[in-house]
Amino acid sequence: MERGSLGLKWTDRAIPADRLMDVVSNTYGISGAPMTTQIFGNAGREHMEKYGTKPEHFAKIAEKNHRHSMNNPLSQFRDEYTLEQIMNAKMVHEPLTKLQCCPTSDGGAAAIVVSEDYVIKHNLQDKAVEILAMEMATDMPGVYGNSSIKACGQDMTIRASDKAFKKANLTVNDVQVVELHDCFATNELITYEGLGLCPMGKAGEFIDRGDNTYGGKFVVNPSGGLISKGHPLGATGLAH
Repeated sequence: MERGSLGLKWTDRAIPADRLMDVVSNTYGISGAPMTTQIFGNAGREHMEKYGTKPEHFAKIAEKNHRHSMNNPLSQFRDEYTLEQIMNAKMVHEPLTKLQCCPTSDGGAAAIVVSEDYVIKHNLQDKAVEILAMEMATDMPGVYGNSSIKACGQDMTIRASDKAFKKANLTVNDVQVVELHDCFATNELITYEGLGLCPMGKAGEFIDRGDNTYGGKFVVNPSGGLISKGHPLGATGLAH
């Protein structure tokens, strides 16, 4: 990836995020911050206004992910920070400070996909991860309204996860570990609710109880998440 925050790659065509930037413009206005921090930061601002979430809740997510990264030798950064250090770091776009944002990253991911017969034949049962369900969802034109939370894909997450749980014949209560897309701490919070890890609007209480880390109901992003592990875009999806 190129140095610095994501920017325009081609200037001779419309950018895919045009409709997202319409939401940014129509809600909080365009600032000089990197485009992605505006999109996801504004989702956090909307969540605070709608549900009473505090900036500390997003900072607690970042603190947790930085702490988890210390156990991952492949993480881009393996530094632990206090909640105070995270909240006092340079503000990128309210409520996101630098330590709540994913870094620019290079990296790769690979998966070897085989049949169950192959696993048994080669005695790989202790190494294999069984895929019980896989789903994909997208947004349709016009669904965002002026909601930054919708623009960040919460509705897509709800549809895809509902279908996946039904296909796997499981519920969210059968889950123990979750790796989710924390490009920014605000996105991790709204994804908690999209996946059904907690009720809508209750992510702040979920975080305060410690239900997103060891000793709680789920362990979310034990890898350190994109905030620490790194976010080399396409490789991120396969790694998840």
